[in-house]
Amino acid sequence: MRINISRKNRQNPFIEKVQELSGQNLLVCYQCGKCSAGCPAVSNMDILPNQIIRYAQLGFKDELLESKSIWACASCMTCNVRCPKGINIAEVIEVLRQLLLRKRKDHVEVDKMTNAEKEDVPPIALISCFRKFTS
Repeated sequence: MRINISRKNRQNPFIEKVQELSGQNLLVCYQCGKCSAGCPAVSNMDILPNQIIRYAQLGFKDELLESKSIWACASCMTCNVRCPKGINIAEVIEVLRQLLLRKRKDHVEVDKMTNAEKEDVPPIALISCFRKFTS
């Protein structure tokens, strides 16, 4: 994928909003990939954790918010532990989820899942879904 970096990409309100809400400085990420290498949910992601940070740096709001990766993250914090710059990537992903939920959009409709489907889903995923409904 070819990415044209312009002044518009570098100075965008989206990264400022994500940084403000997450409390993280995303511009210190130098794309080492350690977060993605340790992520147990990476096989279910279309954008890897380090790419999520890069997309945010470049202001690719729509691509991030349409990604299934932000819903695949189990918030296990492995990425946070592995990051040499101390970025709380799970918090950044949670902020992206919250931005979508503010628009009343959700990826999983738990109330429409069958009991068999619920048994196949990891418990942490269901807990995360229910937490979103109650916040």
